Amino acid sequence: MNILVIGSGGREHALAWRLTQSPRVQTVFVAPGNGGTATGEHMQNVPITDIQELVNFARTEKVAFTVVGPEAPLAAGVVDAFRAAGLKIFGPTQAAAQLESSKDFAKAFMVRHNIPTAAYQTFTDPGHAKAYIREQGAPIVVKADGLAAGKGVVVAATLEEAEEAIDQMLGDGSLGSAGARVVVEEFLDGEEASFIVMCDGTNVLALATSQDHKRLLDNDQGPNTGGMGAYSPAPIISPTLHNRIMREVIHPTIQGMAKDGIPFTGFLYAGLMIANGPDATRLVKVLEFNCRMGDPETQPIMMRIKNDLSQVFELALAGKLDQATIDWDRRTALGVVLAAHGYPATPRSGDPITQLAPDTPECRVFHAGTRLEEGTLKTAGGRVLCVTVLADSVKRAQQAAYTAIAQTQFSGRQYRTDIGWRALPGTKDPA
Repeated sequence: MNILVIGSGGREHALAWRLTQSPRVQTVFVAPGNGGTATGEHMQNVPITDIQELVNFARTEKVAFTVVGPEAPLAAGVVDAFRAAGLKIFGPTQAAAQLESSKDFAKAFMVRHNIPTAAYQTFTDPGHAKAYIREQGAPIVVKADGLAAGKGVVVAATLEEAEEAIDQMLGDGSLGSAGARVVVEEFLDGEEASFIVMCDGTNVLALATSQDHKRLLDNDQGPNTGGMGAYSPAPIISPTLHNRIMREVIHPTIQGMAKDGIPFTGFLYAGLMIANGPDATRLVKVLEFNCRMGDPETQPIMMRIKNDLSQVFELALAGKLDQATIDWDRRTALGVVLAAHGYPATPRSGDPITQLAPDTPECRVFHAGTRLEEGTLKTAGGRVLCVTVLADSVKRAQQAAYTAIAQTQFSGRQYRTDIGWRALPGTKDPA
């Protein structure tokens, strides 16, 4: 069978790679893809981003089903268009994707359905927003309502930082329509974790737990990024906590969406803040919902899947996700992102990638911001590569990942040297 994966990042490369491991899959088309998917075995790039053209391509190539990677086409209604054409596609409708495309929608939904989240207010007027911030005090969080490519969240340590964020989002229009409305919410303290599930509108299949590293620099310092590395499983989510998250967050969300008349299908990503304390009583609150898999969490998660993922997607598309199972490798998967010079503010493109670590069963280099230019692989985005490994422990995974990174070279590369630090015995918060 032929499968179409929509997107061009590391998440899409990892999804495409895992799908090509199925003996049932002939070709995984990736639209538009990147330098890694251009050269991947049984993969083929398709230089299309227009939704109607994608529909026509899927029909012409007799694509069995399509998987949507990033948020932008979901918010633009790609799932609605494919379904209207009678084509199978895994992802939420445009209405359901508001859980990610509108922070205000998501917060109101969570309050309405008693899903634990931070207290908040929504504003379109800068003066009212600043007055609320002064009333609440710092630290405080300011979020652009719409999609802002990972640049729409400011965790402000001071009132000045928070007011500056308000000016940038509501004042100068630098985020466009995404910043025309802002959500200001209370700061939550604790440890973040990513909880990702597959949904068919009714049934839910939880994926392996994972933990991302958002800050650019070691010890969780520096500016926020789209993610500098991740590992799976995340020890913080014990079996007890896993059951609580399913009961208090995931099931109420899926049931609430159905009750509101917009059933949720696709990947649902709950970004959680988990407070300190006993697992049975510690506070768990939703920081955000994404309507797709996380990046770079996808890369370690895909490394740990042992069975045929294409069959899981087929069951999900048939509304039979309750019959699906995933066989997980018990080892730790850990991925370290190599970012371009100047990331995240002004990433440089066009640097030749002169060396790549060889792919093995225990190590894969997933591409994100790369392109092939006259046979030469070059950087083409902020996060360039994600070196992902499997090993028997977090410590061994770290060692293997950084050994592979030493074999992966391009000018100006930057990366963290402590990915997975929270999962190591005896480590504490840098604060």
